[in-house]
Amino acid sequence: MRVDVLLVDDDPSVREALGQTLELADMAPRLVGSYIEAKDHISRDFAGVIVSDIRMPGKDGFVLLDYAHSIDPELPVILLTGEGDIPMAVRGIALGAFDFLEKPCAPKEFVAVVEKAIRTRALVMENRRLKRQVAQGDAAARMLRGTSALSRAMREEARAVARSAADVFVTGEPGVGTAKMAEVIHLLSAGSQAPFLKFSASAQTPDSLTAGFLDAKDGTVFLDEVAGLPSPAQFALTELLEHHDRPRLIAGSYSDLGRATREGRFSPDLYYRLEAAVIRIPPLRERREDIPVLFRHYVDIACEQSDLPVPEIGQDVIARLMAQDWPGNARSLMNAAMRFAMGLTDGEAHEVELGLAEQLAQVERSLIISALQRHDGNATEAAKALKLPRKTFYDKLARHGVRAEAYR
Repeated sequence: MRVDVLLVDDDPSVREALGQTLELADMAPRLVGSYIEAKDHISRDFAGVIVSDIRMPGKDGFVLLDYAHSIDPELPVILLTGEGDIPMAVRGIALGAFDFLEKPCAPKEFVAVVEKAIRTRALVMENRRLKRQVAQGDAAARMLRGTSALSRAMREEARAVARSAADVFVTGEPGVGTAKMAEVIHLLSAGSQAPFLKFSASAQTPDSLTAGFLDAKDGTVFLDEVAGLPSPAQFALTELLEHHDRPRLIAGSYSDLGRATREGRFSPDLYYRLEAAVIRIPPLRERREDIPVLFRHYVDIACEQSDLPVPEIGQDVIARLMAQDWPGNARSLMNAAMRFAMGLTDGEAHEVELGLAEQLAQVERSLIISALQRHDGNATEAAKALKLPRKTFYDKLARHGVRAEAYR
């Protein structure tokens, strides 16, 4: 049974009135009258929030707040206070309460505070789900983050290529992370325990290539920006590829290798050899729904490395992030996350050129995708969560090019 709000109040009339207010706002409350009843419903997996009166017989709201945070420090607890108890409520905020409301509560204000707490909880639960997925997954799940259909396809391509013995060409725009993709393929391959050696292609000679292949043994050689490989080394590499089974070669480039070949700057034999297995990493502007996930991950890393508290990332920040095209891709987003973690910016990489309508459209699309993810691709439930009629919701799916089934 879905429970959005655990409502704790020893006064039956207040409890019922607040419960009805929540139900009218399309929430699912569970009503209990004491700390003893409430504590049995609290767990780290509880996806809802707690609303509790402060003054109750026996163990009061402060004890409940302390107990809830001993189970999960990120569980929002809203405290209800009677007239004259404001100092107590302020004490509750200092102890970690999400907010406090004075009884009798105005329905509109009550619902607004609870909805804000539910949104906060949903973000926490989604981040945990993604972290569990990464912890339980393979190298592709751990290192190639993102919930978009393009990201899922990219992970599957990496797994498929890794199972073969083929040499691989990894391409994409600057900053997408060709070296990371090469490492993922290596870690997923049969030779994952053997060396993974990275070399700058522009610095290679025929002799250094031969030595590198010998050192890698049954592992992987990654040549970064293979378009810069000198001509003598191109021919030497073609010969090496003709006469070796191991190590595997993974070549990366942000350049148009086909064009370089047509213009006579790259060996056709080597190009066609590499073209047999190609992985293109899509830029962030093609998978905008991945931006919040990646940004939060990069902020977490930056805070951990700098021993900083993790700042709150509000929807306004997410909206600005998703309104940008990120020509530097993951590298630029990582830099923005580092500045944000240090409190130097609000997450923007540069001046946003999109107009208000375009920015609002990006926000709307991200909220729709988030709702579909929370409800496992169930369009009906996602529409309910967003309080939209089914037809309106489906019209928005079509307008934004979102397929509900992609999130099942």
